Amino acid sequence: MANIKQQKKRNRLAVKQRLRNRHSKSTLKTLFKQLEAEVAEKKGDEAAKTAVFLTSRIDKAAAKGILHKNNAAHKKSRVAHTLAQLS
Repeated sequence: MANIKQQKKRNRLAVKQRLRNRHSKSTLKTLFKQLEAEVAEKKGDEAAKTAVFLTSRIDKAAAKGILHKNNAAHKKSRVAHTLAQLS
């Protein structure tokens, strides 16, 4: 355990940041599953809306540093590929 006041504060902040990052990543995974389910059920309109929302969430996560930019690009490519399976 840290004895220095600033390090104690950094440890508290790290816990909050870890929870926020974990929530964001979990949301992305849930949206991916939702998109795949909609594509499997041939729900084109709902899948398109989910894809747009998921893409924006991926961009936000990359901007905040939760995801690396290349990882975000990979995920967005996966969204596009999944959506393309409808046609």
